[in-house]
Amino acid sequence: MNRINAIYARQSVDRADSISIESQIEFCKYELKGGSFREYKDRGYSGKNTTRPQLQQLLADIRRGEVEKVIVYKLDRISRSILDFSNMMELFQQYQVEFVSSTEKFDTSTPMGRAMLNICIVFAQLERETIQKRVCDAYYSRSQKGFHMGGKAPYGYRLEEIIMDGIHTKKLVEKLEEGEIVREIFHMYCQPETSYGDITRYYTEKGVLFYGKALIRPMLAQLLRNPAYVRADMDVYRFFRSQGTNIASDPGMFDGIHGCYLYQGRGADTDKLQNLRGHMLVVGPHEGLVSSEIWLGCRIKLLGNKTVVANRKAVNTWLAGKVKCGHCGYALMSVKTKSGKQYLRCTRRLNNKACPGCGKIYTEDVERHVYEEMVKKLREGQAPVGHRSLKEDLRVQKIYEEIEALEKEIGILVESLTGAGEILSSYIDQRVDQLDQLRRQKSEELVALSENQATPEQMERVVSNISLWDNIGFDEKRFTVDKMITVLKILPGTVQIQWKF
Repeated sequence: MNRINAIYARQSVDRADSISIESQIEFCKYELKGGSFREYKDRGYSGKNTTRPQLQQLLADIRRGEVEKVIVYKLDRISRSILDFSNMMELFQQYQVEFVSSTEKFDTSTPMGRAMLNICIVFAQLERETIQKRVCDAYYSRSQKGFHMGGKAPYGYRLEEIIMDGIHTKKLVEKLEEGEIVREIFHMYCQPETSYGDITRYYTEKGVLFYGKALIRPMLAQLLRNPAYVRADMDVYRFFRSQGTNIASDPGMFDGIHGCYLYQGRGADTDKLQNLRGHMLVVGPHEGLVSSEIWLGCRIKLLGNKTVVANRKAVNTWLAGKVKCGHCGYALMSVKTKSGKQYLRCTRRLNNKACPGCGKIYTEDVERHVYEEMVKKLREGQAPVGHRSLKEDLRVQKIYEEIEALEKEIGILVESLTGAGEILSSYIDQRVDQLDQLRRQKSEELVALSENQATPEQMERVVSNISLWDNIGFDEKRFTVDKMITVLKILPGTVQIQWKF
């Protein structure tokens, strides 16, 4: 098989002082002296990680043995992370792929060339971390002044644009109907006998939706802990001081009217809503919805609750993460009985009984059925998707076409900004933001598709695992299911399997 030359180009932000993807490719062409090549272009992606659709396609092509040489304009175009770059160099060496930086003239075939590459990547990472620190400093500076720092408004509020200290920002404004529901929730939970389940069931039966979904316990817990809702006075100030929270606002700003923002503290690695120590509290420009007496009553009650920490890693079944309720689509949890038997339960039904569930289905019965179906699937002899190039996938081709159309429209709009009036400029800015958001969504779809592609080596491992099923470990069984199955939908008496190939 004739291997190809690959040119990789990346541009995180389209600025006048940054070199365009087209210019990067022109520089790289000089290294090939007229030879043929394949382009891989990531527009709008940072070099801090490898979550980039075209980079993933390039790495997949390398693993299939299709690439002989990779050319980049500059080292930091392919990576700004020492670890990521080191892993890529190992992959290049494994598949005998030459790496060339057209402006830095590195020869990866010599020890000195590899050493110089590592030195350069250290400085590239230093530059990224310096930029990161400046952004972080700006974030904390603005948050200490009570600016809204992004994200959707908490339930019960909407966002309204304002100017603070001469800077455009947003503040929270009450949505009357939702605000009344928030007050009702706090008054209900403040009663000693009221539980999470009582509140979630009450609103589910009334048909009240929160962000378009039925209220569940994690969502309720987050709402009750959020200081945005409290009319903060000195009692609230003293409470947060007692919890070890860093309070950026003067005590005089706790006037019993305004709510607060709670921001992640510098160096704090705990959940800010679970453990307040080391995080930062700021009085915001918006009005709170709940009196300090009611809010503190709920918050102190929450402190006495026993926190159940979910398993970060599956331990009960190798189907975890794949198995869903056929009625509502929520995840199924494998629950152990006193006898040691395990059965699958709908997590939505556990939360608020808003789903009829899938009946009492034993985990081992589903596992046995899924294993038998995987054996049948491999015996059918179908060629897995992972054995084809991503570009042969019709879904990928369609997404590429959509991204190209979006980029073309963005380019036309940006060009039309020249000489545009204030109203037209405002419209163009909004439209470009909308189109850029769509483009990012499409790019994320591409990344998801590339992550689902199994390489030939991985499929060999899958076939081996199926043949040695009773002798392989829990993690290998999870790996096998992940490479073969997209989702399992369980209904009473039926198991529907959506395959990846």
